[in-house]
Amino acid sequence: MTATRATGALVAALTAATPVLAQSVQPSPVLTLDQDRMYAASAFGKRVQSDLSQKSNELSQENRKIEAALEEEERRLTDERAGMDPARFQELAIDFDERVTGIRSAQAAKSENIQRQADTERARFFNAAYPILLELVEETGAVAILNNAAVIFSVRQIDITDAAIARIDAAIGASPLPDTGPVPVQRPSANTEETAPEGDAPTDGTSPDN
Repeated sequence: MTATRATGALVAALTAATPVLAQSVQPSPVLTLDQDRMYAASAFGKRVQSDLSQKSNELSQENRKIEAALEEEERRLTDERAGMDPARFQELAIDFDERVTGIRSAQAAKSENIQRQADTERARFFNAAYPILLELVEETGAVAILNNAAVIFSVRQIDITDAAIARIDAAIGASPLPDTGPVPVQRPSANTEETAPEGDAPTDGTSPDN
């Protein structure tokens, strides 16, 4: 599943099933969801924001130290210019400019890596959230979940953001371990006390696709 599909308007066709109403969510053919709040207020989203904020702060401090060192070197080179052979000064100036360009490119790459990590973590979150949202759709008898940013008016009872956050937190928590793949979703099974026959699929509620 692509990140665009996971974070866009979530629409799901229902299969025949007996609905079990989700707590605090009213039966409705259409549900609404604040996707940004669901992510930001989840344990997963808070952990990601904390991790990335720390990395950004560390990078900012590193950049300030580097800039201060480069400025000092530039001042020293300028002060020594008067007593230096012009050709030698030109050689040192060119070397300094090349090093400055290389250092700034390396620091910019670090910043871009932090942003890529943010995008990757968000995509992992929505990959894990998608089957949980499908469960809410089935339990409420709905046919679709709409991003509330696209909804002009709705009643609070059809908003499933809080219910989704609670379920996602219970299923994946903060998921602190780095992983390039989907976050495994652990959903409780109705037959948790039963022992699965050898060779059968696990009964921990985890979908084979997760």
